[in-house]
Amino acid sequence: MKPLAEQGDADAQNNLGYMYENGNGVPQDYAEAVKWYRLAAEQGDAASQYRLGQIYLQGLGLPKDTVQAQMWMEIAAAHGRAAPSAQERTTIDSSLSFDQRERAKRLTEEWLAAHPQ
Repeated sequence: MKPLAEQGDADAQNNLGYMYENGNGVPQDYAEAVKWYRLAAEQGDAASQYRLGQIYLQGLGLPKDTVQAQMWMEIAAAHGRAAPSAQERTTIDSSLSFDQRERAKRLTEEWLAAHPQ
C-alpha cells in the first residue's frame, strides 16, 4: 500500500490514512493519518476530505478546529462521494460564530477554485 501511496495514488493514500487512523496493521498515528488523508484530499478524494473534517472536528492528533472541519466537510459534499449528511454539516455550522462561518465559507470557495474537478 505504501509504495502506491508514495507514488501519488489517492486511493492508496486514503487507505493508508485509514490504517494509521485506526491502527490497522500499523501503529495508530493520527499525524501520519492526516498526512496521507491530506495528500488524497488535495487530489479530490471525497472520502479523505470527509475524514479530515472529522479529525479536525474531534481534534484527533491535532488541535480541534471547527472552521477547518466545516471547510473539509463542505469540500467533501461538493465532490458528492462519501459526503457528510446535511445534518452533520448543519450541526458543525451552528457551532460556529458568524465570523468563523464566513471564514470557512471563504476557505472552501478558495480551495474549490484552486482545485477544479
